[in-house]
Amino acid sequence: MPEANMLLEQALNETTNLKPGEVFLVKDLFRGYEWNRISRSDRLLLGTLFLNYIKTHPDIVDILEKTSSGQQRYAKKHA
Repeated sequence: MPEANMLLEQALNETTNLKPGEVFLVKDLFRGYEWNRISRSDRLLLGTLFLNYIKTHPDIVDILEKTSSGQQRYAKKHA
């Protein structure tokens, strides 16, 4: 769990680099090789933690519909 919390913090920090209205998946907040090094179970946990965080802090990003493959989409809120 500590690794998942560090990954959550990293993902949340990366949202500051997004432009308002930009649509993204959690995996987009990591470099490709970083994402691939995260175990599947930690990626699933990270997705859950990110969604729960966004639900309790709705001023950061909007929660959009899921993709056809079941990945949650988000959009950076306009300032």
